[in-house]
Amino acid sequence: MIWDKIVDKVSRTSTRIGATFPYVSVNGQYDAHPPHWWTAGFWPGLLWLIYRDTKDERLKDIAVSCEEQMDVPLLAYDELHHDVGFMWSLTAVAQHKLLGTEVSRRRGLIAASHLMGRFNAAGRFIRAWNEPDEPGWAIIDCMMNLPLLYWASATTADPRFRHVAKAHADTALREFLRPDGSAYHIVCFDPETGERVGARGGQGFAPESAWARGTAWALYGMALSCRYLRDDAYLQAAKRSAHFFLAHLPEDGVPYWDFRAPLVDDMGYDSTSSAIAASGLLEISALVPEAEQQFYYNAAVKILKALDDHYSAWDEEEEGLLLKGTANFPRKSCVNVPHIYGDYFFAEAVAKWRGQSELFW
Repeated sequence: MIWDKIVDKVSRTSTRIGATFPYVSVNGQYDAHPPHWWTAGFWPGLLWLIYRDTKDERLKDIAVSCEEQMDVPLLAYDELHHDVGFMWSLTAVAQHKLLGTEVSRRRGLIAASHLMGRFNAAGRFIRAWNEPDEPGWAIIDCMMNLPLLYWASATTADPRFRHVAKAHADTALREFLRPDGSAYHIVCFDPETGERVGARGGQGFAPESAWARGTAWALYGMALSCRYLRDDAYLQAAKRSAHFFLAHLPEDGVPYWDFRAPLVDDMGYDSTSSAIAASGLLEISALVPEAEQQFYYNAAVKILKALDDHYSAWDEEEEGLLLKGTANFPRKSCVNVPHIYGDYFFAEAVAKWRGQSELFW
């Protein structure tokens, strides 16, 4: 069973990785990034996934220590951006949901307040990064940060967080999603008027190309907004992205980094996009009418089995779970190596496949 292999491997690798913040595997070992890096939540999130199933106190203690270290960027503020959802949904929100820890609830609410504070009312979008020449930039990835706001509204009975999340989701529906289901990575708005002024390729090949992970973010992010808002428009968008992703997916379950990029030597693959898509497809299968459920469920399971068969790394020489993820091919950054977020979404999807319906998102 894939889940048993995940539990066994993470239990082993956790003895070396400990309470650090891995990002990519270098020569078989995960590196360590500072706690303000956007992927800081994925390792503790992976540990919480396993703890939920095994009640392994050692893994819990590592996850708690990671969350505590993240107080430094949480309170320093300056290094935070839109990815606080990735960071604190899988740490503070996860711990609060599993253990009821009150300090974790407060951390999650502080992070949600930071995220809500990035909302541009004129353009009805959440600003992405902090560079001074990019005040009007938003990215498709942020659809995955919105659940932090949905959770904050639910836990405080304050609809303001949800209103901001819905406004951004509606803007993404209108400005990011193409009719064929592919998505822009970066859309640029005039920060004063809110008017759309263009798009950029970002981590994709070109503005009008189809970055694979961006399609997966759209697929899963729209499904999550449907889960919380029960609005069919988001479900239809998620399905559109799902069909685009599946129609362009190779038989072995992993696409190149961009569905429309020209083939070149040393082409980047992106197993992380497949893991994200698999978890999103299982989410869609729980939202659609019964007659449609099996299609999305079977598509997710097929991807997970392909990842296990062709892209898994169960041996002792590699700490990552999934091989051949690509972070940023245009910059030749972290190409065809394991990424911690790919590992997280792979484990999350497998946990769903086993029947787990509760999310940290």
